Amino acid sequence: MTERRNALVVGSTGIVGGNICERLLADGWVVHGLARRPERSPKGTEPLAANLNDRQAVADALSRAGPITHLFQASWTPADTEEEACKINAQQLSNVLDGLQAAGHTVEHVVLITGVKHYLGPFKDFGRYLPDTPFLEDTPRLPIPNFYYDQEDVLFAAAKRDGFTWSVHRPNAIVGFAVGALMNHGLTLACYASICRETGRPFAFTGVQEQWDMLTEISDARLIARQAAWAATTPEAANKPYNTGNGDVFRYKRMWKIIADHFGLDAPTYDGRQQSLQELMADADPIWRSMAEKYGLAEPDISRLATWWHTDADFGRKVECISDMTRSRKAGFLDYQSSTDTFLDLFRRLEDERIIPRFER
Repeated sequence: MTERRNALVVGSTGIVGGNICERLLADGWVVHGLARRPERSPKGTEPLAANLNDRQAVADALSRAGPITHLFQASWTPADTEEEACKINAQQLSNVLDGLQAAGHTVEHVVLITGVKHYLGPFKDFGRYLPDTPFLEDTPRLPIPNFYYDQEDVLFAAAKRDGFTWSVHRPNAIVGFAVGALMNHGLTLACYASICRETGRPFAFTGVQEQWDMLTEISDARLIARQAAWAATTPEAANKPYNTGNGDVFRYKRMWKIIADHFGLDAPTYDGRQQSLQELMADADPIWRSMAEKYGLAEPDISRLATWWHTDADFGRKVECISDMTRSRKAGFLDYQSSTDTFLDLFRRLEDERIIPRFER
């Protein structure tokens, strides 16, 4: 092993990739961030610019990088169909792994970030298959296309070819700091609450009755980063998939008031009616631009902050999504994250960095 660990984080500007960069940098790693616009990576990250779909551009970028000992793959690309997503995301991972090999990097471990859709299938198939909960890592794959499966197959083949160890991490709904990242549930709720506070609209829970009542699990991006760093450097953790939940559960019927209180909002009584957050926030763009000017916010384009459709999907789930964490605990990862603190810590950081207003409470 080299004297100092050198990481490549693919998707370094995303919600998971950015938090992995911050974690590794704090631990003294050299961190290369590969993204289309890597200058948006956390401070201290060495930028590598490339489009993951461009095999030659990825290879050229990796040939310019210093020695890389660990890969953290934390990016994905959506597509119109799951079959297309399978092809795109598998090829992107292949481009990175082949580029590392061609550039002569001696990779010791590869971390692949996927998610609980491994157990549920793509969004359009939620509810079609109902595996037992809590989810177990050895649950068989579903008999439908899922780009996570294709990414795993690329990973396994490259590990056999190149001799590195691997780990796969399957978080639930991810909450954490990032700007311009897809599927940012916590930031979406923060934008929704801020607009409600500014306009006087009711801060209504927009999901289905099941989401209001059932036990829910989320995954703090900081905890995902800690588990990824642990797996990458712990021999006993090698060559296994791991669930990555906070380690606690909650019900939105309680958490909603906690979120509302932070923003100085009343939480109206939930009437059991599902609403589309995307439709409710159809006029959010001009409202947010006005708020950005009024409060001096860093990002006036709300499309780079809120992902209304994804929160609609999360709040529309009628199936229980709880993951079993026994495997990583038995292997030595005993970390835990309070979900209440996950939300409140995020809101405070968003305020500190002028992403959302800091309202008087």
